[in-house]
Amino acid sequence: MENIMVTGGCGFIGTNFIYYMLSNDEFKGRIINVDKLTYAGNPDNLLAAEKKYARRYIFEKADICDAQAMAAIFDRYAVDAICNFAAESHVDRSIAEPDAFVKTNIEGTFRLLELARQNKEQLKLFHHVSTDEVYGSLGVKGRFTEQMPYRPNSPYSASKASSDHLVRAYFKTYGLPVTISNCSNNYGPYQFPEKMIPLMLLNALEGKPLPVYGEGGNVRDWLYVTDHCQAIWKIMQAGTRGEMYNIGGQCEMANIDLVGCICDLLDDMVPRADASPQRNLITFVKDRPGHDRRYAIDFSKLTDELGWLPQETFESGIRKTIEWYLDHQVWVDQIKNGAHYQRWMKQQYGGDEKTSPL
Repeated sequence: MENIMVTGGCGFIGTNFIYYMLSNDEFKGRIINVDKLTYAGNPDNLLAAEKKYARRYIFEKADICDAQAMAAIFDRYAVDAICNFAAESHVDRSIAEPDAFVKTNIEGTFRLLELARQNKEQLKLFHHVSTDEVYGSLGVKGRFTEQMPYRPNSPYSASKASSDHLVRAYFKTYGLPVTISNCSNNYGPYQFPEKMIPLMLLNALEGKPLPVYGEGGNVRDWLYVTDHCQAIWKIMQAGTRGEMYNIGGQCEMANIDLVGCICDLLDDMVPRADASPQRNLITFVKDRPGHDRRYAIDFSKLTDELGWLPQETFESGIRKTIEWYLDHQVWVDQIKNGAHYQRWMKQQYGGDEKTSPL
């Protein structure tokens, strides 16, 4: 793989994957970053890549639903692999605006698959990045395995489940070389501050309430984004074509415990002027519709076949994450002052950022 097209590369995980690949001694080729630049796509994330890897990093603004534009990019750079991150990804947004999720996550993936099929002789791999939310919700026991049936419970997860099925169908029907990865909740640098960890972190730093759905008992498995990137590259290199692989962080945590952990770290790293504990800011709010109770990933297939294990503990990863946001206040202010972010907060939460639940 010498010319990898990364779709959605200006988003959170895509940005981290591009930096990981360009600094990876195992990869000497080029990254062609294709991004529509919706609200969560920030080309400034990759300014350092443009400077340091000028000959190996290329950015093209394009919509993956635009077949003509994508075909031109594919030909221009002799693309021989696609890693598809491009997706609408926030559950709350999918509840309010499901049409955007159907458009990007389903039709967009279809257009990319058609492009790949038309260039099958040239393409070495189509890797599709998905989510554990396609499996639905777990009880107090058990973990998601690759053999479990899909039971999506939100427009977001339903759209991702649909795209997964399309990718698998193109392998079965057309023999397209594909792999699929389904990951647990990611966290780390460059994450848009509508998501749980950065929103709680930034609200706490501003002394705003930390809204938690229900009683905070919903459980998620947290995965540091660089560990995720390493897993994707292993799958792209050596994963069995036509197979799907779960990627988890080996870190289950109830939402209330996660928020409490962030509060305690901030008390240690940037204590408030009055020395009051950040936990005093926690506020419980009405639960959202169709809120899955628990996610947990069994990634033993990935470990057994490819030898991958997460390197970060939650304690080390969350500290790195907090330090990154503290060190990148200009980036944070730029995102939070942006028109897309402000419009969403007003639409979803009446313009009062402090009441937005995660």
